[in-house]
Amino acid sequence: MVVVHAGFGAAAVPYEDGWELQRRTHALRADDAIGDTVLLMEHRPVYTAGKRTEPQDRPFGDPGAPVVDVDRGGKITWHGPGQLTGYPIVKLPDPVDVVAYVRRLERMMMAVCAELGLATTTVEGRSGLWVEGTPDRKIGSIGIRVSRGVAMHGFQLNCDPDMAWFDRIVPCGIRDAGSTSLTGELGRPVTVAEVVPLVEQHLAAALDAPAIFHRTTAQLAR
Repeated sequence: MVVVHAGFGAAAVPYEDGWELQRRTHALRADDAIGDTVLLMEHRPVYTAGKRTEPQDRPFGDPGAPVVDVDRGGKITWHGPGQLTGYPIVKLPDPVDVVAYVRRLERMMMAVCAELGLATTTVEGRSGLWVEGTPDRKIGSIGIRVSRGVAMHGFQLNCDPDMAWFDRIVPCGIRDAGSTSLTGELGRPVTVAEVVPLVEQHLAAALDAPAIFHRTTAQLAR
């Protein structure tokens, strides 16, 4: 499995650039020109609205960031500094089982949180990763698209973002729950840089791809 660090911190990736990188990588993988590849990055602040987003879930007032309609499943969410976003561009086993793939991503994020000392859970009928409480709080989200047997889009894990961004939308269209971060739950700074190697380790295990090779965006087709 190849992992590409596309940009973090001051080099955070504009969403449209990351989406174009996904499309190019997806085409290469679907043509078997490359193997399974994971793009890891932070984005500049952006709201992305999946195909099931309802009008009432969108930002109210001035959102302070672009709103981009995308071709993944799910509803609206936010990406930005302090959040690790991962796009596994992977060929799924035939017959394609999207639910099983989503469960793998959930287990990966759960293992990452457990290693950091945070217990998390899944919720029946709601994808993503949750911290139980009153209300339950979402710490990791998943939204994917599968074309030609290859998955794109992926997961996001809140490390230390400004959580006020989530107050301007109904995240994932869920009104009876909150949003949270590793920093907020653990009471100490948990940076994207700290979480990246844990995600790599547990994602490789979840996808049965223990070998990891790092590449730059320019090396993707090599």
